Amino acid sequence: MRGMTGLDWQSMFIPDLPVAEMILRGTVVYLALFVMLRIIRKRQASQVGVTDLLVLVLIADAAQNAMASEYRSITDGLILVATIILWSYILDWLGFLLPSVGRFVHPPPLLLIDKGKMMIRNMRREQITKEELLSQLREQGVDNVADVKAAYMEGDGQVSIIPYQKRSES
Repeated sequence: MRGMTGLDWQSMFIPDLPVAEMILRGTVVYLALFVMLRIIRKRQASQVGVTDLLVLVLIADAAQNAMASEYRSITDGLILVATIILWSYILDWLGFLLPSVGRFVHPPPLLLIDKGKMMIRNMRREQITKEELLSQLREQGVDNVADVKAAYMEGDGQVSIIPYQKRSES
């Protein structure tokens, strides 16, 4: 059904696959990638949360396929994008409502320094070397591990530091 513009409007907007199949495919890919990305170390995820990274990558891919006509219709890409956004919202919502899901979706901070002592087992778990941790301390203006009350690897891979309060000079 080509109009005077030479565009096939029907093939642009009528999905090639059944809508339920596209939703199922989007769901399976999203959840599989979510679990895989959740397994990687927090440090590798860096400043972007795992769900944020996953949504960005999948939306970009689905949108690119729709725009570059790897799908025959724009509707195919839009359905996949909507499915990805929906799952992102559902997981965040479930993480808010259910603590067990919340711990998986938004991992708790990992203690790296406790009362001026490095927690080697936890550092090993995230594969952080002593030098890397000291570098993080220096970036935040701390010269000595003994000056740190606590330091945590946050869910987004950043290190947060709670220094001991400096005594006021009298």
